[in-house]
Amino acid sequence: MPTAVETETAAPRADGRSDIPTPTSVDPQAVKRAVAALLDALGVAPGSEVAENTPRRVAMAFVEMLTPRPFDATMFETGSGQQDLVLVRDVPFRSVCAHHLLPFVGVAHLGYLPGNRILGVSKFARVIDMFARRLQMQEMLTGQVADWLERELGAGGVAVMLTAEHMCMTARGVHAAGARMTTTAWRGILRQDPAARAEFLSLTWAGGSAR
Repeated sequence: MPTAVETETAAPRADGRSDIPTPTSVDPQAVKRAVAALLDALGVAPGSEVAENTPRRVAMAFVEMLTPRPFDATMFETGSGQQDLVLVRDVPFRSVCAHHLLPFVGVAHLGYLPGNRILGVSKFARVIDMFARRLQMQEMLTGQVADWLERELGAGGVAVMLTAEHMCMTARGVHAAGARMTTTAWRGILRQDPAARAEFLSLTWAGGSAR
């Protein structure tokens, strides 16, 4: 049975590009009505000066945060038989916690062992953004990005590390300001070979980048 990620991504085209669909399911008008009801439940007069435009603003914020942006995943044939690790570090991302509707913000580090294709370097940020612009759990987001890279690139191995601060932990509950969570996903050779994993980790943490 195909996973949700597989049903939302397209197979690579003959020219080495993969068209990424843009699923949009946020209903701004419904969000506005829901926010107005929430304000009323919180005891905030919906017509008050401070909250008059809050439902519209919240609706537009969620449309922006939860609508993936379309892009072409530009790929190139390796030709030279490149087999060494490719690593992209410190890619910023932000998403929305599915449990509390609060943001979590951090950086991603992505590595892969190329198969027959390599990905245009700017597209790593696009891939993360595609999966981050939905209600998420960091653990799921990490695996979704790894699965996409492995499948679309035919990579011999993939490693993804995300480190993020969650507002649902720092602004509520335990109020653990500054706490961060790190999640990893390993695929193929980078999962099986300790030396390959060690190379990814040493390069990722070089200079304290995996903050």
